[in-house]
Amino acid sequence: MSSIRDDYIAPWWTYWLHNFPHVNLNFQPIDNTFTPQDQNYQQSLIFLGCVAAAGLGLNLLCLAIYLSCLCCCRKDEEEESKRPNSCCVTWSAVAAGLISCAAVGVGFYGNSETNDGVYQLTYSLYNANHTLGGVDSLVTNTMGSMESGLKQHLARLDEIFATRGDYVQTLRFMQQMADNVIKQLLGLPDWDMAKVDLAAIADQTAYVEYYRWLTYLLLLILDLVICLAACLGLAKQSRWLLTTMMVFGVLTLILSWASLGVDLATAVGTSDFCVIPDKFIMNQTKDLISSDIVHYYLYCSQTLPNPFQQSLTIFQRSLTTMQIQIQGLLQFAVPLFPTAERDLMGIQHLLNSTEASLHQLTALLDCRGLNKDYLDALIGVCYDGVEGLLYLCLFSILAICAFCAMLCAIPRAWTHIASRERDYDDIDEEDPFNPQARRMTTHNPNHATNVHSFCSYSSSMGSQSSLHPPAAQAVSNAPVSEYMNQSALFGGNQRYENVPLIGRGSPPPSYSPSMRATYLSMTEDQIRHFGNDFQA
Repeated sequence: MSSIRDDYIAPWWTYWLHNFPHVNLNFQPIDNTFTPQDQNYQQSLIFLGCVAAAGLGLNLLCLAIYLSCLCCCRKDEEEESKRPNSCCVTWSAVAAGLISCAAVGVGFYGNSETNDGVYQLTYSLYNANHTLGGVDSLVTNTMGSMESGLKQHLARLDEIFATRGDYVQTLRFMQQMADNVIKQLLGLPDWDMAKVDLAAIADQTAYVEYYRWLTYLLLLILDLVICLAACLGLAKQSRWLLTTMMVFGVLTLILSWASLGVDLATAVGTSDFCVIPDKFIMNQTKDLISSDIVHYYLYCSQTLPNPFQQSLTIFQRSLTTMQIQIQGLLQFAVPLFPTAERDLMGIQHLLNSTEASLHQLTALLDCRGLNKDYLDALIGVCYDGVEGLLYLCLFSILAICAFCAMLCAIPRAWTHIASRERDYDDIDEEDPFNPQARRMTTHNPNHATNVHSFCSYSSSMGSQSSLHPPAAQAVSNAPVSEYMNQSALFGGNQRYENVPLIGRGSPPPSYSPSMRATYLSMTEDQIRHFGNDFQA
């Protein structure tokens, strides 16, 4: 019996996955033959899921250590040291975004490929179930017509031809031929159990695949939304948005590791089946159908004999013999027994419909139909299905890398945002050149009078001669020495210190905090000398 296949060759990735180490939960190596009923084989697939769970634990541990070190070792950095950190956060966010987009693209392709493979499997199972159901229906209807319809016609003809022994003998011979047909039909395999199993497998597979496809679609959308929201939080420097995305990032990281474990275990188990599928099919059907019949449908070679050929040949010969006998009776018995014509015509019609059923049965029992469905199912599962699972595994790995980079970038971005806010809060609120202090003048009128003395100056000599100080101008609360120092700095002319800035042609000078600190540290003699130089 030949077992060499020319129409199906398992793809290379199934052999690669088939060679994965198969270890049970007791860390003992087991055979990689696809035996899903075996407890040790089930444990070997569970072990792959446990490996993914261990990877998740190690990943979370590394992230926890990183975050702990970042919180414990964080210190105030100088301005020169902040720029590399900001650049590092930017590049980490860019890398996380690019990897996440690549992961989503790979995930969509892998999800579609897996769905196509499973759809091809269920479609082939439904076709095979339809074929086997058609065989069962033809056999049942033929046996029913032979046992009930033919028997009634022969019983009435036996009464009509009671006086003619030769005609009665012909009727007995036709009954033997009908029993022979029934015997051949009973010799065909009972497809009813196989039909029910195929339909149940197809329905359950389609049900599981629908929810699997929907779950991955939602996971892909969730990954994309989290990535975009994290980028938005970094751009807006929104601390609450970054915190929310960090929580969702950890949740998605856990889901990615879980999907990696499930996809890897499913891919390995499916590959074990795809490498030697014929052996598994024959083991599953050995108690239901003869091995010769299963081998005939699995390989469908021209060199293999048709196991139904003898039964179908006897069936055809019996029908031909019965049709010859009916033609003889119609020709010779009807003129003598006109009442027998109705029953003889009924038998002839029954034999004609039985012959049509025989041709249909011969076509359905041919190996080419079921073998094509079998090969389509194998190609759908082992090519598209396993390939899609590999792409989903790659999607999980890329998603893990992307979210690890994002979870590492968000705390640094948080630190960078906090440091910027702290530097902004450290600016002296009494500094008149601080924009925040200028905004506060609208809420503090007393403070606004002080700002006038710091910001008033003379734009040109012509404008000085045309301006007159107001009579009731409020004086500054600053010390006299500082007031005089300011007067000397701005030209030594105290008469124009409190002149409003309306109508000036140029804006007030802006001084950095360092220049102002240098000025305040000068002595009166240095200030007077600086004022004289400024006037000259």
